[in-house]
Amino acid sequence: MAPLPLELDRAGRTPLAVQIYGAMREAIVTGRLVPGAKLPSWRDLAIQLGISRGTVRVAYERLVNEELAIGKGAAGTRVAQSPPRSATARLSSEAPPLPGLFLYGFGVAPLAFQMGVPSQDAFPSKLWSRILSNAARRAAVAPVAYPDPRGEPDLRNEIAAYLGITRGIRCNPSQVLVTAGLSNALCLAVRGLQLDGLTAWMEEPGFPITRSALGLTGMTVAAVSVDPEGLDVAAGVRNAPDAALAVVTPGQQAPLGMTMSTSRRLALIAWARRNGAWIIEDDYLSELKLEGRAAPALASLDSGGRVLHIGSFSKTISPALRLGFLVVPLDHARRFGGTRCLLGPGSLRARAVRRGGIPAGRALPAPSPSHEAALCRPTQCPA
Repeated sequence: MAPLPLELDRAGRTPLAVQIYGAMREAIVTGRLVPGAKLPSWRDLAIQLGISRGTVRVAYERLVNEELAIGKGAAGTRVAQSPPRSATARLSSEAPPLPGLFLYGFGVAPLAFQMGVPSQDAFPSKLWSRILSNAARRAAVAPVAYPDPRGEPDLRNEIAAYLGITRGIRCNPSQVLVTAGLSNALCLAVRGLQLDGLTAWMEEPGFPITRSALGLTGMTVAAVSVDPEGLDVAAGVRNAPDAALAVVTPGQQAPLGMTMSTSRRLALIAWARRNGAWIIEDDYLSELKLEGRAAPALASLDSGGRVLHIGSFSKTISPALRLGFLVVPLDHARRFGGTRCLLGPGSLRARAVRRGGIPAGRALPAPSPSHEAALCRPTQCPA
C-alpha cells in the first residue's frame, strides 16, 4: 500500500509512539482513513519512519484498545467499522445551564447587593480554611469505607438540635438527611414520596426554580394565589382539588415576603391530613429576619407527619457549600434513608461544618444591617 503520510518531531518531548497514535487517530476520526482501510504493517511503517517496530506496535495497540482499529493477525490491522467523528464539532464554548432562571452566573464574584448572598466580609475565612484542612487530614486517616449516605452522623445530630432551638422542630437525627441544597432536597422529597406524575400546589407568585424543578420531576404544577396571610388554601382546593403536594415558603414568602398566618398554617395542615397529601416547607431564610424573632417553622405545628422541612446553609454560611438538609416524618425516615442511599453520600465539607465547630452556621458573626437587609430579600439562586 502507499506510504501513510506521517511527520514525527524527533526533537520534541512527546514520545514517538504517542505521535504516531495521535496522527492516526486524527485521520480516523476525521474520515481521512475510512472504515475498513488497511493500515501499514508494523515492519513497513517502521522502515518508512526509520524507527523500531516496537514503537509502531505500541501505537497500534492503543488504537485497538480504543476500538478505533481492529487487529486481524496475519491479515494486518484495519480501521474499525465506525462512523467518523468530527474532532472539532464539540469544541464550542460551554453555555451555562438555564440562563433564564440563574441570572447572575456561576462561580463569579457576587454583585453589590446581589440577593441571597451572605456578607463575605463577615465570613471567618481563616477559621474556615483551618477547619477544612483539619477535616481533610482526618478524612485521610479515617477507615476506608462508604460513609453514611444520609450525611455525617454528628452533623445530622447538630442540625436536629439546631432546628429544635431556632425553628421549634422536634426531630431526631434519623429524620435528617444532608443534601446538596434546595434542588437536591426537593428532588429527594418527590422521589421518596413517589409523587411523580401527580399535581402540586405552588405559590403564585413563587420561586421559579422550584416550579421548574417540580416540572422536571414529572409533577403537574398548579398555581395557587397568595394574599397577606400567605397561600390561599381555599383557592388551592378550588383550582386543584386532587393535588398530592403543596410547596410553600411560610417563613417569608418568596418573593413577596409575608409570613404565613397561623390560621393558614393550620388550614394547610388540615387539608393535607384530610386528603393524604404532603407539604414541603422551603425554609430558605431559616431564622434570618430583619426585625424580631422569626416565626416557628410550619413543621413545628405538624403532629400528623405530613410536613417535610427543607433548609440550607446558603444564607447562614455560604452558597458555595452547596449544603442543605431535608427533615422527613419519623414514620418515613427508613424509606428516605434507602432512597438517599441510592443518590449518594455526604461530602468532606459537610464533615467540616460539624467537626470544625460551626454547628449549623451559628458561629458566624452577624451581618451588617445593609447586608442583612439584602439577605432577607428572596434569593434568585437555589438554596
